[in-house]
Amino acid sequence: MTQKVFLTGASGFVGGAVLRRLSSEGREVIAAVRKGGAKLSASVRTFTFEAFEEGNDWHEVLAECDVVIHSAARVHVMNDTETDPLAAFRKVNVQGTLALARQAIAAGVKRFVFISSIKVNGEGTPKGKPYSADDQPMPLDPYGVSKMEAEVALRKLAQQSGLEVVIIRPVLVYGPGVKANFLNMMRWLDRGVPLPFGAIDNRRSLVALDNLVDLIVTCMDHPAAANQTFLVSDGEDLSTTALLRRMAIALGKTARLLPIPDWALSAAAISLGKRSLSQRLCGSLQVDIRKTRELLGWQPPVKVDVALLAAAKHYQEITNK
Repeated sequence: MTQKVFLTGASGFVGGAVLRRLSSEGREVIAAVRKGGAKLSASVRTFTFEAFEEGNDWHEVLAECDVVIHSAARVHVMNDTETDPLAAFRKVNVQGTLALARQAIAAGVKRFVFISSIKVNGEGTPKGKPYSADDQPMPLDPYGVSKMEAEVALRKLAQQSGLEVVIIRPVLVYGPGVKANFLNMMRWLDRGVPLPFGAIDNRRSLVALDNLVDLIVTCMDHPAAANQTFLVSDGEDLSTTALLRRMAIALGKTARLLPIPDWALSAAAISLGKRSLSQRLCGSLQVDIRKTRELLGWQPPVKVDVALLAAAKHYQEITNK
């Protein structure tokens, strides 16, 4: 019997890719989309809501579904203008998530797949000492705290109700349509801008969009996934320098990288009040996905260079329109 899936965040970067994958497999999906947001294909059944919050009534649509994939969230933003960022994150990421989960329990939904964040673990690791799924959480910003609080509350609901909760913590996700810093990186390389990132010896775990989607789909019904937390990556960690070089190859460009020592870059960024940028460019953040591999028998199906090529091709198609 085919599972019917309720998918939140269906018009987003990750949720949209999940929707495309499930639709291509002929699975029944009801996609939750915000009123006035991006339009989905007319062939997709949608459930429209005003804002993702505690007061939403999902009961009727959840009664039809076996699985919830919850990818909607108030996401981490730079230069947040909220007077109380933690309260704003909690309203959506904790209260809204728990309201959805409680209604899922009442409707008889069997499994709830929650897309969390590596920020629950923290902001960085010593090189060669990756995070594991069972490490003590140490979130350092309001977004990470809200995701951690949602995880804790979901586990408690699972213990009380029998709902199977699966938590997935992605690292930085890239792929066709990626935005923010990864998109800026492609723009710099495409334009041949000289970049002072030629001597950075850090290690960063990344995850291709298709690899993350493959794990999400695996976790929908894999028996061993029930009530587990998984980290996910491509299984190959790169320095910032190596990533830029390989992205340039995908774009068909030459990376013009100046060998400025990473300590000098860090000092310059910190002096300009950009400590977090320094961490992302020069610091390490690695994850250990052995639990994901061993418990689920899962391997990232897409290699890094193939995924970079897909991201580059999409970027060039959009840029050249």
